[in-house]
Amino acid sequence: MKILTGLLTTLLMVFFCSGNPPKSSGVYVAHYENVLGTSLELKVYGVSTRASEMAETAVLQEIARLSAILSGYDPGSEFSRWCRTTDEPVPVSKELYEVLSLFDEWRSKTDGALDASAEVVTRCWKQAAAQGRPPTQEELSVAIATVRETHWRLDPVHHTATHVSTAPLMLNSFAKSYIIRHAADAGRAAAHADAIVVNIGGDIVVAGNHTENIRVSNPTSDAENDKPLDNIRIANKAIATSGNYRRGELIQGRWYSHIVDPRTGQPADSILSATVVASSATDAGALATAFNVMTPVQSVQLAATLPGIDYLIITRDGRRFESQGWSAIEDPAAIPTIIGDGRLKNPAGRLAGDYELVINLEIAPQQGFAKRPYVAVWVEDEDHAPIRTITLWHGPELYLPTLKSWYLKYRNRYKDDKNFAGSVTSATRSAGKYTLKWDGKDDEGNVVKPGKYVLKIEVAREHGTFQLMRQEIDWNESPQKFVLPGNLEVAGVSIDYKKTDQ
Repeated sequence: MKILTGLLTTLLMVFFCSGNPPKSSGVYVAHYENVLGTSLELKVYGVSTRASEMAETAVLQEIARLSAILSGYDPGSEFSRWCRTTDEPVPVSKELYEVLSLFDEWRSKTDGALDASAEVVTRCWKQAAAQGRPPTQEELSVAIATVRETHWRLDPVHHTATHVSTAPLMLNSFAKSYIIRHAADAGRAAAHADAIVVNIGGDIVVAGNHTENIRVSNPTSDAENDKPLDNIRIANKAIATSGNYRRGELIQGRWYSHIVDPRTGQPADSILSATVVASSATDAGALATAFNVMTPVQSVQLAATLPGIDYLIITRDGRRFESQGWSAIEDPAAIPTIIGDGRLKNPAGRLAGDYELVINLEIAPQQGFAKRPYVAVWVEDEDHAPIRTITLWHGPELYLPTLKSWYLKYRNRYKDDKNFAGSVTSATRSAGKYTLKWDGKDDEGNVVKPGKYVLKIEVAREHGTFQLMRQEIDWNESPQKFVLPGNLEVAGVSIDYKKTDQ
């Protein structure tokens, strides 16, 4: 017995002191807000929690490092400082030089559809929108002439960049994808992980021994829990989606896209969404934006000149353009959402006149990279019986009880976390702002009876704050609107009970 005890003690000491704990077969997930102006989802596969946290730190550090080089919003970034120089050859970092070189390449490949000086046109529209009007043709002509100027010269021998114009510049089209690629590499290297998935605002890099399920957001119905436009599976690839359905300007009752054609000065409004899969993250990001500006025919022709590009383009009139290889990466269980006459289906296939509950939830803003709190949104009947979990955002299952009110109702019904099963690619949305829907069905998919129900929103942190919000809803044929005041974790909630969008 003493021999066995001594042997066990020795084995335990070897295990705890080895510094090489066994890998985990699970997935470590972290969510952040205020990352490159949007949200970050990080998944690390095949390592211990401690190693995954090392990957998380490395990812955030690399994002911060590259943002300090490439950001056009940070006046202290290397790019911003360089923009304040004129006619002076400036030695620049290899990252800034590479991105400026890529912009030169893509400006040529797209015949000017991608241009860092598109910011000239964007500002023209924003300034006019602030006055409640679209820009005049004269204003647009001046902007277009400015775009057509040469804005920099690169010297590959001395590795300098010379800024030669006064036009405002932004590296928006694919700099985010460039940063995501480098962040994924840094995180995987730091943890020696089997695989890593980095998703920033719907642009995703999947690196390593893992195939990720990706839901492509439906541009006509893009709540977080809506039925997707399509489902695909990718490994060691990048995916980016760009579209006009989340950001833009409302002028005199008309919506104008934030994506502009720098050649014409007009917002790009003929394409609802373009999703591109490529081995190179910058290729995916550049093409997703360019395909919103170019015609579908031009996009198809450009993609044919580039190796390994798959794409899905949805036009405003509901037409679908996809690469020959798109079907090969589709999930076999995917159900297309295009119907015979070319229109997009209602996301849940409901009949006209049915009602839905739309919940707009905004996480309270914080400074810097901010970890998103755990959130549960669910519906109970008037007898407090659980009816439907609308969404559940949490970290390790160990901390599920942190969402104590939801957990009290669902602890015996919870099986696995559907949110960890895949990622969502979509047009970029603002940090912390989420839209959710309830279609009037229970957890089993059955339509609920008319009557009174209670919507509950629970927000909590590990060993930290706890907030619980509630609103009674009459599920009948009378539209209702509610606004819930904010708290420490939630800036505010608006609730709209209405007929489904047609």
